[in-house]
Amino acid sequence: MVPILLTLALSVGAALLMLRLSVRNTLRMLDDKSTVLRDAALEERLSRMAAALDLPAIPVHVFEVEPVNGLAAPDGRIFLTRGFVQKYRQGQVTADEMASVVAHELGHVALGHSRRRMIDMTGQNAVFVVLTAVLSRVLPVIGIWIANLIATALASHLSRAAEHEADAYASALLVRAGIGTAPQKALFAKLGALTGQRGAPPAWIASHPPAAERIAAIEAREARWGLAG
Repeated sequence: MVPILLTLALSVGAALLMLRLSVRNTLRMLDDKSTVLRDAALEERLSRMAAALDLPAIPVHVFEVEPVNGLAAPDGRIFLTRGFVQKYRQGQVTADEMASVVAHELGHVALGHSRRRMIDMTGQNAVFVVLTAVLSRVLPVIGIWIANLIATALASHLSRAAEHEADAYASALLVRAGIGTAPQKALFAKLGALTGQRGAPPAWIASHPPAAERIAAIEAREARWGLAG
């Protein structure tokens, strides 16, 4: 039992150290490869969302990489990738839909998902270590493989839950800002084509819920809020 506890303590400590280094490196990379986004149409939507949140402004930065994505940095800054901005410039994404992405990333910030992710990943590492120690004794050949599958499934489940929470925050903010949830649903409907994703990973290891599930959740909120139709 003592060796397992010692291994667990060391693994948790190593995980925390690696996470801190990862955060520092991520912030440094974002600083080096980003610029402030300037776009009149989008800034008008951002001003409406800022007013709804009683904030002076919502700065958005462009991360100079090609994949279509949005992200909330550990320090609370919001980024849209150059690839996403290019889709917007080409008319494949509207200003309202881009605003829905920003609202979603604001949800991650407001709900403390970066900090929670650090806690979750530390816990997942602990689960992996304990399961590996136990299962390897019972199933010497495949024990570590099973432990990894369980830890991966747990991480994916927690990630999907956080995405749904950020979606709900975005829906509320978009409604309050007078933009509404239609752009949020429209973006999810076209997200696969925008990202070039062909098919989807198995549900139990997917980090994001399927688009249809996210749209259904938005429509359920609309019904609860009396906004359906």
